[in-house]
Amino acid sequence: MGISSSLNAGVMGLAVNATKLATISENIANSATPGYKRVDTEFNSMVLQSGTGAFTAGGVRATTTRFVAEEGPLQATGNSTDISVAGEGFLPVTNFNGLSAAPGARDELLVTTGSFRPDESGNLRTQSDQYLMGWPIDGDGNVIRGAQDSGTGLVPVNIRTTTLDSSPTTNIELGVNLPATSAQAGAPLESFDAPIEYFDNVGRPQVLTVSFTPTISGGGAANEWTVEVFDGASPTPDVAIGEFTVMFRDDVTNPGTLQTVTSGTGAAYDAATGLVTVAGVQRGPITLDIGLEDGSSNITQLAASFSPLGISKNGSSVGDLTNVEIGANGVLEAVFNNGFRKPIFQIPVGMVPNVNGLAAVGGQAYQVSQNSGDVFYNIAGEGAAGTTIGFALEGSTTEVAAELTALIETQRAYSSNARIIQTVDEILEETTNLKR
Repeated sequence: MGISSSLNAGVMGLAVNATKLATISENIANSATPGYKRVDTEFNSMVLQSGTGAFTAGGVRATTTRFVAEEGPLQATGNSTDISVAGEGFLPVTNFNGLSAAPGARDELLVTTGSFRPDESGNLRTQSDQYLMGWPIDGDGNVIRGAQDSGTGLVPVNIRTTTLDSSPTTNIELGVNLPATSAQAGAPLESFDAPIEYFDNVGRPQVLTVSFTPTISGGGAANEWTVEVFDGASPTPDVAIGEFTVMFRDDVTNPGTLQTVTSGTGAAYDAATGLVTVAGVQRGPITLDIGLEDGSSNITQLAASFSPLGISKNGSSVGDLTNVEIGANGVLEAVFNNGFRKPIFQIPVGMVPNVNGLAAVGGQAYQVSQNSGDVFYNIAGEGAAGTTIGFALEGSTTEVAAELTALIETQRAYSSNARIIQTVDEILEETTNLKR
């Protein structure tokens, strides 16, 4: 048994070193492949029962392990949709068949990085047909999130529906200074107008004019102003669609700031938020942020000229999609040439209990297995989940110098096992010659 077992052990040694050589070859070949996780081969001895004075060589067997948990270095790129996970977790993707499959029937794959580009239909995909998936975000900014322990709520990320977009103006921060001398006894009647451009619900620019008139000239109180709002988009642009009254302090405590605000026709003031809601705007209600009655108002009455210097608004005109960018929390935003940014998807980070137990498939993608446990989709950056980074790809975890060293060792080990077979062959030949 000793000679034959030596032959078997030598053959097994050749086989396991061939396996080792295969893993080294794959590692070196993928040393520049983004997201590649190196594979290692471990040898385990096989011991057989041996009697007294005899020994039977058991041989060796090989076990390969892919170190999916290892993280490669992040490499900066010039593409905003080159996306990586910094830290623990994976990006959810699907294959070509998953585009048309029902949510529960899609192949759910996981990658740590991907160079995504829009295809002819607007789907973000890699060159190896991995389609990025995420939770859609509606027009109000709400994430339509499914169950986080399932991928049924995930849909392929498509940017075609956002090639043109606009955002209506819903809020105007009204920061102006009204001349204090105009609201005193004997001052001439004079109104001060602040025309403000806003965008309606289809992205057209319109003009909302806010007019300030001191009430003392008409028999009202000092430091009191009537504020009227006119909408240029209205069929009667010269008729005010909203009116309210403001009174300013004229004492040593917060002088020149709002003392009281009185709601009027078509304009309701909320003392808790400092917002005046003007409901009669032609294309939808707009709020005017004038500030609170606590000495921190946005509009003031000081002994200076009328100065509409602190006016800002939200909303934008129609813009063309120029780019798509992802934030650390996984929110994918469409960027338009008018400066408007619109969140369209949130890309979750998939996590499993045993990362190294994932089953590898093509294109540096992985599937859950019995060894990995079930996937749970977290919000990027929360808890143990890593953050998502654009303009970056994760590099390979292969260290070429270490692999070349292992290559030399494997070559020597293979040659040694081949020498065992050669020696056993010579011994068997010598034994055969004894009969001659």
